[in-house]
Amino acid sequence: MGDSNIYGSSFFFTFFFTVNKHKPWIETSYHGVITENMDTVLLDPPLVALDKDAPVPYAGEICAFKIYGQDAPFEAVVLNRTSGEGVLKASSAVDCESQKEYTFIIQAYDCGAGPSGADWKKSHKAVVHIQVDDINEFSPVFRELLYKASVTEGKIYDSILQVEAWDQDCSPQYSQICNYEIVTTGTPFAIDRNGNIRNTERLSYDKEQSYKIMVTAFDCGQKRAKEDVAVHIDVKPVCKPGWQGWNKRVDYEPGTGSKQLFPKMHLETCGGPLSGVRVTVELQTSHIGKGCDRETYSEKSLQKLCGAASGSTDLLPAPSPSTNWTASLLTDSGRDSDLIYRFDGRQAANVPDHVVPQNLTDQFTIATWMKHGPSPGVRAEKETLLCNSDKTEMNRHHYSLYVHNCRLVFLLRRDFTQVDTFRPAEFHWKLEQICDKEWHYYVINVEFPAVTLFVDGVTYEPYLVTDDWPIHTSKIDTQLTVGACWQGGEIATPRFTQYFHGSLSGLTIRPGRIETQKVISCLQACKEGLDINSLESLAKDIKFHFNPAQSVLVVEGEDVDSINTAMTKVSYINSRQFPTPGLRRLHITTTVQCYGEDTCLSIPDIKAVVMVLPPSELRITIAGSNRLVRPASDLRGPPGVAPFKELHITSTVMKGDSFGGLTNVVPGVMEVMHNLDYCDILVIGEELDPERESLEIHHSALLGKHLDATNSTSGISIYGVDSMAHYEQAVRQVRYRNWQPDLLSERKFRLTCSELNGRYTSNEFNLEVSVLHHSVHVEHVNHMAAQPQYMRPVHHPLMIHSVNSHMSGKTQAQLKYLIHICQICSPGHRWTSHIKVKEKDFLFSSSRSSTSSSHSSYCGLYRRPGGDRRDRCVQDPCHTSRGVPRR
Repeated sequence: MGDSNIYGSSFFFTFFFTVNKHKPWIETSYHGVITENMDTVLLDPPLVALDKDAPVPYAGEICAFKIYGQDAPFEAVVLNRTSGEGVLKASSAVDCESQKEYTFIIQAYDCGAGPSGADWKKSHKAVVHIQVDDINEFSPVFRELLYKASVTEGKIYDSILQVEAWDQDCSPQYSQICNYEIVTTGTPFAIDRNGNIRNTERLSYDKEQSYKIMVTAFDCGQKRAKEDVAVHIDVKPVCKPGWQGWNKRVDYEPGTGSKQLFPKMHLETCGGPLSGVRVTVELQTSHIGKGCDRETYSEKSLQKLCGAASGSTDLLPAPSPSTNWTASLLTDSGRDSDLIYRFDGRQAANVPDHVVPQNLTDQFTIATWMKHGPSPGVRAEKETLLCNSDKTEMNRHHYSLYVHNCRLVFLLRRDFTQVDTFRPAEFHWKLEQICDKEWHYYVINVEFPAVTLFVDGVTYEPYLVTDDWPIHTSKIDTQLTVGACWQGGEIATPRFTQYFHGSLSGLTIRPGRIETQKVISCLQACKEGLDINSLESLAKDIKFHFNPAQSVLVVEGEDVDSINTAMTKVSYINSRQFPTPGLRRLHITTTVQCYGEDTCLSIPDIKAVVMVLPPSELRITIAGSNRLVRPASDLRGPPGVAPFKELHITSTVMKGDSFGGLTNVVPGVMEVMHNLDYCDILVIGEELDPERESLEIHHSALLGKHLDATNSTSGISIYGVDSMAHYEQAVRQVRYRNWQPDLLSERKFRLTCSELNGRYTSNEFNLEVSVLHHSVHVEHVNHMAAQPQYMRPVHHPLMIHSVNSHMSGKTQAQLKYLIHICQICSPGHRWTSHIKVKEKDFLFSSSRSSTSSSHSSYCGLYRRPGGDRRDRCVQDPCHTSRGVPRR
């Protein structure tokens, strides 16, 4: 019996320490909801832990749940150790506005192997997500303490102003404002659920000048605002707002710089509170030249002035003997020297082969001014600006630029020898400018296979590029055409097709180079536009911006007084020394904003004009020696002679009330300085014979100047926009040389200079170069030409230039004779002449004792090679009659 008890006790002791074999088990995740300010969490699924050791005491029971999570305000409590049921509670207050959700880890622990809890086991980790439910504990609150607005009598407004409330609750149900309500009864106003207040009837200033109403708000839980808000609405009388104190016409005098357009203008708003004013001033110049007043120099001169690369070919030059392919085209005259060609669908021109660039390479530039409108018809034909196609046999287009349905298309088909793969061939651009009937400057830069279009200096990439095979090489010549495309093959009679309708100017092509953005901007820059004076005096709230051409100015501000001050400083400026006269229209539109409204006042538009007055008539004068006598040896020598060495170029205007803004000026003549754009020296009579003579200017004479020169057997042309002084220096260095002067008795030249591409031209200055041979009698010519009456007088010593003044001292020392010649007396005249003579050359040096008459004479005594001596008397060259020989 005793042994039996001992054995039994030993068995029970062994079992007690070996029964906790299994870990507790719980779900892998739980989702719970707790209402803020409550402590019990409703979990799904319920919190229950199971243990396979049940029903063994301790090992099969659940003693605890533990929570792991940073600052999780929750605790888990075991409700029944045997069943493993538990509950999740908040350990501190839970606030939805502070935190809407919680996530943490929970584990279950069994009771171990005995009462001491030793050998306990824990379950796996489960994730618990808790959502905090909101309660409607906060009332709506208005964002403003007081709302104000004003309305004009007699108008029905969709929205006078908007009130806004907000709620601190965290849930959409209780935080959103679902309704507004006007508390004040009997008012002619209503409010919608968004807080917009409108009037329900037309208000009268005489009946009621202001209204005070109270407004409340409700959240979506129908909780009312804690405090209502007051809204004050003022009624304004009917007013005729608009600009006052402006003139319909503003005269602009050339050379006056910036001219204020509205020095006394102000905006009348009838005293209403405004939140902003926006004023747009537009200068309309589309009828002036090519869209505005630009420099009207020739295309070559402009490119030189803007620093463009050399080597461009002008495909639409002015008609001349050497550029006669444009003679049949229609020109638009009366455009201030702008060379504009109009194409009406019936004209085109074939460019001669010797003018066409033969190798465009992978880099080239095509540039032109174009004015074009929409084409008639649904399916318009192609309108070709420029086309290079087969001259005969076939009808292949090698490259072309055309317009089709208001799209600009550039076609470039490479030769098979250059590429032998499918390559980009057509580049398409769709732009509003192409058909807006306004002038625009187009530049196509080709860096094959990339092609970039510039319109008025702005870059545009093609929206469509199509590929094609290259053209196979052939011996067929090509024809470059402007204004259409030449179809020389595949038809019975070759003809033009795809005629262009519009206007073109300055169409050029430059092989081997592309144009830079800077040069493009310079070539199309306007010289007139809007401006603002004294920017530093503008108010801080004023904002303004111009369009690139400075033809549109937008001024914005919050204060009417600031806007008025800014508008008085708006001005017109034209930087051309000789601008295009005529009207420029001004169009001013104004938008006024009131609080809570897009627009609340209708400001009538302003239409005015700027009248650019005609500039003073310019007169360019070329003066100097009109006859040059040189021995044959000088013409034969390497440097030749400088026919225009004594040349002077001056320019004058009639000064008076209309010149440069000067007032109280006595009318008369005033010398001015300006630029020239070309000087042409033409050969009068037979053209130069390259085998025995030349007229040229050394390249060094053009260094440091914006000048270039071309010469031919007809003469020499110096061109480029530069000062009169630089032109004078360059012309003086033109050299004439003749290798066979014995066959020549004289050469005549004519010099003319121009400003603004022929708008102002000089007098025709004729010069005769006479060759002095051994036995030729030469009459002395007074080289000091009489100065025109309109030139500023410049006093020089009276000096008759020697026909051999170029001779060195050594040569002059070889003179063999010094003869004092006769003295000729006539009433009021006395000349004394000294002649230094040798067998081939002579030199006049003269003095005049009286200037009371122009009938002066001088006498010369010279020795012929045969040894005889003769006297010769000649009258002053200013007089028309010839002198009488005297013995």
